[in-house]
Amino acid sequence: MSMLHVDRLLDTCIKRGASDLHLHVGRPPTLRLHGRLRPLETKVLEPDDMISLMKSVTPEKAQQELEEKGSTDFGFEFGGAGRFRTSVFRQRGYLSIVLRLIPTRLLSFDDIGLPQIVRNLCRRPRGLFLVTGPTGSGKTTTLATMINYINENFDRHIITVEDPIEYYHPHKKSMVSQREVHNDVPSFSEALRRALRQDPDVILVGELRDLETIEAALRAAETGHLVFGTLHTTTAHRTVTRIVDQFPVDQQEQVRVQLSESLIAVLCQSLMPRKDVRGMVAAFEFMVTTAAIANLIRENKVFRIPSSIQTGKKLGMQLLDDHLFRLYAYGKISDEEAIDRSQDPNELQNKIEGFNAGRVSAPIDDDIQAVPEETS
Repeated sequence: MSMLHVDRLLDTCIKRGASDLHLHVGRPPTLRLHGRLRPLETKVLEPDDMISLMKSVTPEKAQQELEEKGSTDFGFEFGGAGRFRTSVFRQRGYLSIVLRLIPTRLLSFDDIGLPQIVRNLCRRPRGLFLVTGPTGSGKTTTLATMINYINENFDRHIITVEDPIEYYHPHKKSMVSQREVHNDVPSFSEALRRALRQDPDVILVGELRDLETIEAALRAAETGHLVFGTLHTTTAHRTVTRIVDQFPVDQQEQVRVQLSESLIAVLCQSLMPRKDVRGMVAAFEFMVTTAAIANLIRENKVFRIPSSIQTGKKLGMQLLDDHLFRLYAYGKISDEEAIDRSQDPNELQNKIEGFNAGRVSAPIDDDIQAVPEETS
C-alpha cells in the first residue's frame, strides 16, 4: 500500500470531519464520525498493508520504540489541513494504528461554549486551572483555545509541555515556547522544574500524570504563575480528591491547604454526538474556587462542593448533570447520551421523565453551543 494511499485516507478523515482514523488488520480503515465508528467502503487491511502504512507515517526513532516497547506515540503535520496525533501498537501479534486529527484552526470561546468568566480567569497572574474529562472529551481543544486567547490579548511568556505537541501556537502578543516530552525534554516533571528558570508567566502541562508533576505544578502556581493542567476526572470534587490522594497520607493536609490557595477553577467536560444536527456538543461542569469552596477543600469536605456549585450560578458555575439536562431539554442530545454521561443517572432519568410528562419545566437556554465537528 503506497504513501499515496495514506494521504488519501488522511484526506478522507479531514474532508468528512472525522475525529479519528483506525487502522486494524482484518478490518477496513474506520473513521470515528460524530462519536460513532464508521468503516470505509474499501479493502480489508492485511498484515503487509499495516507494515507499509506504519513505515510511511512513523519516524525512525518511533519505529525503534515500537520495536522495543510494543507501542509508540508521535504527532505529524499533514499539509496545512491539520496534525495527526498517532499511536502505533501491537495487538495479537499484528500492528494497529490510531490517528487523532488535531485541526489547525484554533477555536474561540464562543465556538466551544465556555462560560464568560473563563476569559477573566485567563487574566489571572497566578493559580492552577484544571481542565478534566475522559479521553476524547476535547480537553486539548479547550486548553488550546485558552492559550490562544492569552496569546492574542496579553504580553506573556507561555511555556507548554505536551506529549506530543498537538496545536501549534505561533507568537502573537505573547511568546510561546512549546516543549515536547521525549523530544525536547525527558519528562513532564523535568520540564516543569526547568520552566521556572525560563521566566514564564503561563505554563501548560499536558497531563498531571504523576506525583512529581503534580507537586511541580502546585509549586509553579504558588510562586506566581498561571498553570493549566489536565486530569481524567469527571467532576470537580473528584478532581480535588484525585490530586490529594496522589500524596502520602502525612502530606495530604498540607496539599489541601496548597490547593485551597492555588486552585482557581476546574472545568470538567464530556463530548457527545448532537441529535439535532451533525457534529458534537460539549457538556460542562464548572467550578470557580470561591472563599467557601477553598474552605471546603482545606477542611476535607469536598463532598459539599456540588451544592456550592449549584449556589454559584452567577459566576457561571454549573453541575455536569444540570448541563446534560439542559442539552436534552433543548433537543441537542438524546436521553440515552444524557443518562450515560451523568453522575447520578437515576436522578437525571427521573428529571427527564418529569420533563416529558410536563411536571418539570425547561431550564433557561442561556449558553448551549455547538462544538464544530472537528473538535478533538
